[in-house]
Amino acid sequence: MAAGRLSFRNVTALAPMVRVGTLPMRLLALDYGADVVYCEELIDIKMAQCERMENGVLGTVDFVAPDGRVMFRTCEKEKARVVFQMGTADPDRALTVARLVEKDVAAIDVNMGCPKEYSTKGGMGAALLSDPDKIEAILKKLVTGVSVPVTCKIRILPSVEETVNLVQRIETTGVAAIAVHGRFKEERPRHPVHCDYIQAVAQAVSIPVIANGGSLDLVKAHSDIEKFRKETGASSVMLARAAMWNPSVFRSQGLLPVEKVMEEYIKYAIRYDNHAFNTKYCLCQMLRDKVESPLGKQVQAAQTNAEISTAYGLQRFYQEVQEELQAKRDALQSDIQLDRPIMDGDVTTLAVRFERREYPPQITPKMFLLEWSRREKLEQPQYHTVQRSQDRAFQSTVTVADRKYRSSLWEKSKKFAEQASAIVCLRVLGVPEGRIGEEDSGLVCKRKREGKANNSSEEGRSKKLHVDVLQETETQEPAVGMNGDKQSTEPSEPAEALKEAPVR
Repeated sequence: MAAGRLSFRNVTALAPMVRVGTLPMRLLALDYGADVVYCEELIDIKMAQCERMENGVLGTVDFVAPDGRVMFRTCEKEKARVVFQMGTADPDRALTVARLVEKDVAAIDVNMGCPKEYSTKGGMGAALLSDPDKIEAILKKLVTGVSVPVTCKIRILPSVEETVNLVQRIETTGVAAIAVHGRFKEERPRHPVHCDYIQAVAQAVSIPVIANGGSLDLVKAHSDIEKFRKETGASSVMLARAAMWNPSVFRSQGLLPVEKVMEEYIKYAIRYDNHAFNTKYCLCQMLRDKVESPLGKQVQAAQTNAEISTAYGLQRFYQEVQEELQAKRDALQSDIQLDRPIMDGDVTTLAVRFERREYPPQITPKMFLLEWSRREKLEQPQYHTVQRSQDRAFQSTVTVADRKYRSSLWEKSKKFAEQASAIVCLRVLGVPEGRIGEEDSGLVCKRKREGKANNSSEEGRSKKLHVDVLQETETQEPAVGMNGDKQSTEPSEPAEALKEAPVR
């Protein structure tokens, strides 16, 4: 392999396990001595909809689904050793996902062994074993389409000959390695692993073969890993349940007490904001027969990582991490240059907030922007607002004269988010925004301001003027859009104002 590419010879790997192979478990396995770690199987259809986002607070790269869920989270610490495993039955879709993640992982793996229905329906997982043409098409597409090594993981077929034939065909696609789970697709963990099948495969191909399936009988501790490798004749070994029960199985110095391991796992879960239900699931796997103990019941009852940390006496650690993460959020926000516009794609951004106290009563930046647009004979400003799912904060983009403007900061309400975007537009254009102490621009005359503030007798007459119909009202519920955000593309001005300007 080329320099810097992940090697699969003489390695011990954390196997891909649904709900287990998330970031905290992968990092813990690396700490204890694993050479390579696989993420859980992620379905291509869901991943293809994700957006890659850099999380400056956690120091991670997140792949976020339209509903706001983080489907895959990784970090620099594992970048050179993490393998992204996908479930797929479509070469083109597989390539789309592989290209989405390839810059953030060390290799791409295709699941061809999972016998569970969620994987086999649609022709994925173990269902691929009966379609070698599709296997070949998927792997060739990936090998020629991405810059990182491509591997696959299979189960054995009914006979040694069939298994060897399939693996030899897979080898011709150019994959870097193949993992072999030594059980038939109808067998489960309680069935003995067929080491002779893995040995036959290892002897039949020149690429590295990774032996998997030894956790039941053969691998109880680190010293057993080498025995399993020799018995199968494989280049490397992949551990699933043995690592799930106690990931310190990768330690050459021997197993650690599972209580110590669980504490270290929780620390990673807290530091990387792992979903609490995923954290609970992994802890329950480690507790095993103690899951009904007082501690186990406390873990099962927990609804948040804070409650989990309390069960393990890690409240202080939890609080310290939350303070640290909040400090990072504040620092990232303060680092944004407030006085210089920054282009985010085709949107001009500034880090500004709308502070109501900085403006006279009944006067807002949106009013000034609308009046300026009318004076310049431009179409009415259009606001597009989204709501962030994790904290329900809002961000708005305003379009004026075919140019877009947005604050890089998120606001507590839709109304404030729109005002902030108007401020950005006005400041970039060098147009007054109506702040207290600002020189009178003539956009909104003094008589209108006083009439609104004092509820004077002029109010009835002023209703016919532009400014008096520009009260900030919320007349529509936002629609659901991408990233689980709520969006509104309709202007928030009342109907009377809309009659006086065309809407794009």
